[in-house]
Amino acid sequence: MTSLRTATRPVLPGLALCGLGTILALALGRLLPAVSPLLVAILLGAVLVNLGRVTPGCRPGLAVASTTFLRAGIAVLGLQVALGDILGLGWPVLVVVVSVVILGIAGTMLVGAYLGLGWTQRVLIACGFSVCGAAAVAAVDGVVDAREEEVATAVALVVVFGTLMIPAVPLAAAALGMPETAAGAWAGGSIHEVAQVVAAGGAIGGSALAVAVTVKLARVLLLAPVVTVLGLQARRRSASVPGLRRPPLVPLFIVAFLACVLLRSSGLLAPAVLDGAGVAQTVLLTAAMFALGTGVRVATLREVGARPFVLAAASTVWVAGIALVGVRVAGVAA
Repeated sequence: MTSLRTATRPVLPGLALCGLGTILALALGRLLPAVSPLLVAILLGAVLVNLGRVTPGCRPGLAVASTTFLRAGIAVLGLQVALGDILGLGWPVLVVVVSVVILGIAGTMLVGAYLGLGWTQRVLIACGFSVCGAAAVAAVDGVVDAREEEVATAVALVVVFGTLMIPAVPLAAAALGMPETAAGAWAGGSIHEVAQVVAAGGAIGGSALAVAVTVKLARVLLLAPVVTVLGLQARRRSASVPGLRRPPLVPLFIVAFLACVLLRSSGLLAPAVLDGAGVAQTVLLTAAMFALGTGVRVATLREVGARPFVLAAASTVWVAGIALVGVRVAGVAA
């Protein structure tokens, strides 16, 4: 018992701070339903660290939240993905989703190489913007082993550009005269975070929200094959460096995510269980986002320069363009 207390003592200050940040973010999210607690948590963490309110003693606990809590949250996120709903989109929309992810990652990697950014920074931004935001950034970090400042930069860019997309997509869809369902599909295919998609879909209209979330969850489902491919690449890269630890081919939390998808799709879980899982997922991811937010330092962002921001802007436009063309070609209508 004494050894257990000794082992847990270093993480307690950080977990306590993370707990307070999570409670505050969830409370603000309840008071302002249009604002995602995940985004509030990232901003709270960033504000606190830049005000010098995060002491070095909090780091061990925050590291636990940004890794263990995040991976658990991603795994439980699988319970929100029903294969029947995804398949119900129809093959033309599924082709659009796959195209957004594959072409989004490829185009972002290409532009990033042209800008002279390193491979890990490019792949974090590419996957965050093409798949599912900060969760994708952290999942990919599990296999590519990026530097802390690269992860923090990618998360910060997801917040900034994804938030800008919340009003931009509904306004652009209205200007283009898109039906609500088509506009919802475009939002789900182009915006970075699930929470950001919910906000934009709700702003477009009731019929847009359901299709926006379903299309987004289809992109989330592709996180598993994307991480697997990157795991293979990372293992090949590490094999050429003697003594370098080889990353896992498929991280356990991705396996758990897929297991949760299959469990949800089986129809065996009662609605009350799914509701409880949704709450658990929100709490875990909010805590993880707060911890990730504490890694977003203004000084670090200044040091990385303008190139990641240029890549983020280019990736946002590129992914949104692919999604818009795809929705048009697929003939999504009201």
